[in-house]
Amino acid sequence: MKIKIILLSFSFFLMASIGFAQKNKEAKSIISEKVAIKKYHNKAELEGMQKGELLTLYIERIESLVKTLPYIAFATKPGVTMTTLGIPNTNDNRKILDSQFEATDDYITSTVEFQNTILPYSDTNNLIAAILFYEEIMKSLHEYSEFH
Repeated sequence: MKIKIILLSFSFFLMASIGFAQKNKEAKSIISEKVAIKKYHNKAELEGMQKGELLTLYIERIESLVKTLPYIAFATKPGVTMTTLGIPNTNDNRKILDSQFEATDDYITSTVEFQNTILPYSDTNNLIAAILFYEEIMKSLHEYSEFH
């Protein structure tokens, strides 16, 4: 009787572990959910801000663009996964996407460090113009779908 219970329990755990081992990991979004710009500004609003606030906005826009532009052939908004694009959700494809995300994060870290050191020396009017330009690029990405 004990042997039957032990074998039955062993069989149950073996089948449960095989069932969980066969499940694929969920497909990742090509574009991170964190890239969205919360608010677009006009020149008058930006002129009323202090330089520290402008520096923060400038860096946020750079991060959004760096995390979006390489993928516009696939998508321009968060939520699109490899699976929705017809790309197989294989282990190799997930690894290469993770590798790309890590490289992007490394680049952003390096760029933000540089910007935090050098950008305070920039002219405020040039900073405002750059922020407005980056925001126009982000707005045009939302209209990109009209081109295909």
